[in-house]
Amino acid sequence: MKKVVHIVEVMKSMHGLDISMYESSFLQKSIEKRITLLNLTDAGDFEHLLSENKEEANALLGSLNICYSEFFRNPLSFALLEQMILPRIIEDKPENSEIRIWSAGCAAGQEAFSIAMVLDDLIRRKEKNIRFRIFGTDISVKAIEKAGRGVYDASEVQNISLKMISQYFTRQGESYVISQNLKDCIDFSHDDLLDPRSVSPSKSIYGDFDLICCSNILFYYKPEIRQMILSKLYISLSPKGYLITGEAEREIVAKFKFRPVMLPAAIFQKTR
Repeated sequence: MKKVVHIVEVMKSMHGLDISMYESSFLQKSIEKRITLLNLTDAGDFEHLLSENKEEANALLGSLNICYSEFFRNPLSFALLEQMILPRIIEDKPENSEIRIWSAGCAAGQEAFSIAMVLDDLIRRKEKNIRFRIFGTDISVKAIEKAGRGVYDASEVQNISLKMISQYFTRQGESYVISQNLKDCIDFSHDDLLDPRSVSPSKSIYGDFDLICCSNILFYYKPEIRQMILSKLYISLSPKGYLITGEAEREIVAKFKFRPVMLPAAIFQKTR
């Protein structure tokens, strides 16, 4: 563990890169992967390389910013979203109003588009005159650019039903392109959840989200950073808003000011 502390110091003193907010075991595993990948002997060799090589420092930082998702990644959460949470939100909304959703750490947009497909289908079936706006944010500019394009290959859409593919995608060669109507309901932008200067995405202006999805992000950080992120999400939610996290993060959220909605899913509601 001392080697991890030394590497944290080298990253900050030599390259101005702060990785101290990450959880210690996650940091250690990431460093061990870099050592193996580079065929180095031990952490001392890696520390020496880091002190002289800015490219490797950036590579280590990049490996810590996990940017992965897939369509309908958590079947249980999406089943409850479709059958209980989103219908409840739709029911509570007056005519001509707007449902507001934040997909935090949205990677290449799969989660945001998954929610949009379910929500659009529900609103059509209920024949209610309401709109929805989803704000997808991620720290990776590259991922956000891909999300904005809305183009995915066949392997990336395999979790989507044929009905939804035919309704919301156009096939172009070996790629599948999200419909423009669905794209128009989503704003993708770069955002750092750890930035103390903001509470919600700048494009959302004022937050007040009916639903926030922040899955598989919290457990990468130290407890105090987790609390800071949860505080930000809590403030950004509307009074009866819902929060969805990864199931492995359920115990982290349960200690905060959220009420579990239905176990074992990691779905919570804001408490006053």
